[in-house]
Amino acid sequence: MSDPTMNPNSTGSPPEPPALSPRLRLYGESEPAAEAAPPPALSLGDWPVIVTRSPAMLHLVEQAQRIARSKAAVLIEGESGTGKELIARLIHAASPRADKPLVAVNCAALSESLIESELFGHEKGAFTGAEDSRPGRFELADGSTLLLDEISEIPVRLQAKLLRLLEEEAFERVGGRQSLRVDVRIVATTNRHLSEELARGNMRRDLYYRLAVVSLCLPPLRERREDVMPLAEHFLACYRQEGATPLHGITSAALKLLTAHHWPGNVRELRNVLHRACLLASGSMLTPADLPPFEEPVNGPGGLPGTSLAEVERHLILKTLRELNGNRTATARRLGVTTRTLLNKLNRYSRQGLV
Repeated sequence: MSDPTMNPNSTGSPPEPPALSPRLRLYGESEPAAEAAPPPALSLGDWPVIVTRSPAMLHLVEQAQRIARSKAAVLIEGESGTGKELIARLIHAASPRADKPLVAVNCAALSESLIESELFGHEKGAFTGAEDSRPGRFELADGSTLLLDEISEIPVRLQAKLLRLLEEEAFERVGGRQSLRVDVRIVATTNRHLSEELARGNMRRDLYYRLAVVSLCLPPLRERREDVMPLAEHFLACYRQEGATPLHGITSAALKLLTAHHWPGNVRELRNVLHRACLLASGSMLTPADLPPFEEPVNGPGGLPGTSLAEVERHLILKTLRELNGNRTATARRLGVTTRTLLNKLNRYSRQGLV
């Protein structure tokens, strides 16, 4: 989320790193949550609004701003839905590169056959269907920041090429011979434990050390429950500003349920729950009746959670994916579905905060 009144690009020169308070909206400090209602859309180049009271998150945000002015690669680790992309955008917005848009690529959404061309570009005739030359994301991010979302999804065979780019700032397009030079700051995110990926051989150790010059780890929402209330009030204010809800507050009973929930999907799940409540609520206050049932899944026979077919399917897909070390092609083959079908399901789980 962004606050359009807080844009560091209003002057021609790179901004100095600001003090914490002018750029962050910290609920419970100097103003009530209802007064802070930035739109939920996040605009590239704008300063993101960070909603937190958690000492751990405040320390992490302070670190992010401190390292922003360097060119060092940053690795942001954390579960899905914790806000890794938000921190990446904060780093870019606080950097001297903020006058150019951040370029982002979701590595998990690309098939193995497409990711090299997407990152490095290709020359005309490099492969079937390459009718024209095309720049990749690294060229588009020249002089700016490139966010590699879910870095662990990059195939091992391409990691050497990525390592060379990080070391020499040079690469070739697919099918090309000319060495191209770029000035790109890399911020990578992952929801996996990269130490396990190293042990499995899915991540080059030299690349890992090169990416993790600075490593930030976002705590899950269940470990910072003091943020549930301000986040809920913030999302409610956002949707109210859009005219999407008549809700003007949250009852203590509803807040108790929100705070007690385990939030496996973290902040993304909380946002989706509040969005649903805002669309369906009829009163002026959010009550327990406006919330979905929050019973934690109970393990059934064979360790399958819950009782619905959708829950069993999701459990089986994610279990198989883990067993095959994240190989989506092999996972689709074992489950008897196409890779496209598997990717569609994984993307849906990600949007719902369920992975």
